[in-house]
Amino acid sequence: MKTIRIGSGAGYAGDRLEPALELIEKGNIAYISFECLAERTIAIAQQAKLKDPSKGYNNLLEYRMEQVIPRAFKHKVKVITNMGAANPESAAEVCADIARKNGIAPLKIAAVLGDDVMDKLDRYKDTEVWETKKPLKELDGEVVSTNVYLGTAGIVAALSGGADIVITGRVADPAIYMAPLIYEFGWKMDDWDMLGKGTLVGHLLECAGQVTGGYYAEPGKKDVPNYHLLGFPIVECQENGDFFVTKVPGSGGVVNRHTCTEQMIYEIHDPENYITPDVIADFSGVTFEEAGQDKVIVRGGKGKPRTRTLKLSIGYKDCFIGDGSISYGGPGCLERAKLAADVVKKRLELRKIPIEELKMDFIGINAIYWNHKRDCKTPEEIRLRVAGRTKDRVSASRIGQEVEALYVNGPAGGCGAEQGVREIISIASLLIDRNDVQHRLVYKEVK
Repeated sequence: MKTIRIGSGAGYAGDRLEPALELIEKGNIAYISFECLAERTIAIAQQAKLKDPSKGYNNLLEYRMEQVIPRAFKHKVKVITNMGAANPESAAEVCADIARKNGIAPLKIAAVLGDDVMDKLDRYKDTEVWETKKPLKELDGEVVSTNVYLGTAGIVAALSGGADIVITGRVADPAIYMAPLIYEFGWKMDDWDMLGKGTLVGHLLECAGQVTGGYYAEPGKKDVPNYHLLGFPIVECQENGDFFVTKVPGSGGVVNRHTCTEQMIYEIHDPENYITPDVIADFSGVTFEEAGQDKVIVRGGKGKPRTRTLKLSIGYKDCFIGDGSISYGGPGCLERAKLAADVVKKRLELRKIPIEELKMDFIGINAIYWNHKRDCKTPEEIRLRVAGRTKDRVSASRIGQEVEALYVNGPAGGCGAEQGVREIISIASLLIDRNDVQHRLVYKEVK
């Protein structure tokens, strides 16, 4: 029976690169996928594109692809990634330039477009936003991005068109791992059980090191060998959808039924009804069987017909967060930190700073003293953090200024004050008709 080996090259935008290179060189894989996109990161990427039309892709794209493309070409590994973010076409051109610079040819790169639906937003102005429970037209803030979660169709079409590298914008996380299975095995797009199994493959791979022990480790309870050399996972899948999870022999980390179980239930609200663009996956009957060191056989995924709608994530300029922090150590440090917090709160009220929400934290472990080996029954150090949400940058800046002023106007012994202001891009979510969304492909070829 035909099998395909797929590796996970990244689980988030800033993930490590070395495990991905190890997979390409030693994993005997046919595909490697890099999952590098979150809801807020694509909104931030859209802002970058507005400033420079040639930007808007993942800021580590060049760093990664300069090392990935030569190795992938040598080992005949196809690359799929959502690092295109707000600008997959420019990302594809960057990859083409890297290939030309390294004398790599022939190489075909596909950009999958169609997830940006800004031109259709007016059709949904009366649609309820999940987070606010109000119509979209009442959203308070400038919209900077509108991206629909696409499924596998565009990636499958790109692979069918001969692409060696496929770069997408917003697609469902499992899609970049599931698409090669659909393409290689010829699975039908209405074979719901096979698509459910494929979604399970993608869901186990999408967070990379999490399923090899990265988010599993707990010293003395769940120990992970060679943790600093954590390897990323590989799935070997059969044509009937049965598969196992493993990693490169000798790499750090661990693959067992516990790491797989933890990852399977991660980020899904209902294991029996995991809604994706391609299928409603059902993981309720999944079993994990350990079949040797770092090898787990997975069985039992199913699926149900996909929904008529797709999820749309809207990034909008919501507010500013101003914050400041300062440390207190020694006897009475908590009392002094509480007094400092009270001073800041009253000062902001006195100055009539328009703050929508104010939060004060007392953080105290080992920021001042090297006391990590001591059992501190009472705090010996505290770091006060004050953060506030405002609608304008100037008001936000006042929060950190009041914290810093505690140097000479606050309780004794304050030190290490810091302050900052961040513009916050928030996310609004709603559903749109899938008939309003069409993917399209742009190819870049190096000959």
